[in-house]
Amino acid sequence: MTGKVFLVGAGPGDPELITVRGLRVLRSADVVVYDRLVHPALLEAAPSSAERVFAGKHPDGPRVAQDEIVRLLVDRARRGLQVVRLKGGDPFVFGRGGEEVEALRAAGVPYEVIPGVTAAVAVPAAAEIPVTHRAYASGFSVVTGHPCDGGTGLDWSALARMPTLVVLMGLRRLPLVVARLLDSGADPSVPAAMIARGTLPDQRVVMGTLGTIARRVEEAGLQPPATLVVGRVVELCRSAVAAPNPTGPERGAV
Repeated sequence: MTGKVFLVGAGPGDPELITVRGLRVLRSADVVVYDRLVHPALLEAAPSSAERVFAGKHPDGPRVAQDEIVRLLVDRARRGLQVVRLKGGDPFVFGRGGEEVEALRAAGVPYEVIPGVTAAVAVPAAAEIPVTHRAYASGFSVVTGHPCDGGTGLDWSALARMPTLVVLMGLRRLPLVVARLLDSGADPSVPAAMIARGTLPDQRVVMGTLGTIARRVEEAGLQPPATLVVGRVVELCRSAVAAPNPTGPERGAV
């Protein structure tokens, strides 16, 4: 008697940004295994009888081991239950969805991946920052800020030359990210923005340049989750409209 695991992307924050299929599966779940950034309203969408299991990894608090999460998914599916693994953003964008799929395959458990709206694109869009633009950026790169202080294998020189760079989960290591880019030849005057709680009603945007953004974010007291965007596309942010000099000293928190 085997159930099924659905790896569902919950979207970047706003609960209405989950996909139609993702919401449909969530409404029929027997078990919901959810991450820290999943909006509470989505948990309410599951049946009242559904088991709800928190499997988050708080940077300053309890962390559920990945092996434990996998054991939970396999155990509940083998009981014949429909399991929704609900992840913020998209499960395959720094969400360990690939690792969980490998484990489910090895265990012989049926699964389905339901993609989600990734914060890498949606959070900048919520601040009216396009990650591509015919006049400014013909491409973009997405990295995570979590391991930037260790060996990542990333080519920081290449990232420093990208027209648009998006750094997810980069708030706590922002000074290190900035240092890596500057040391790799990035222009300190290039526009930069940090977007906290993107897509939610209390979204905040701090703007500046690569050389000033760390100081301005600290002064503004932003809290995670937050997304960094670096590149000329930042000039198109709504908060840039009132400022004739988007890299000038008068730029601050919005």
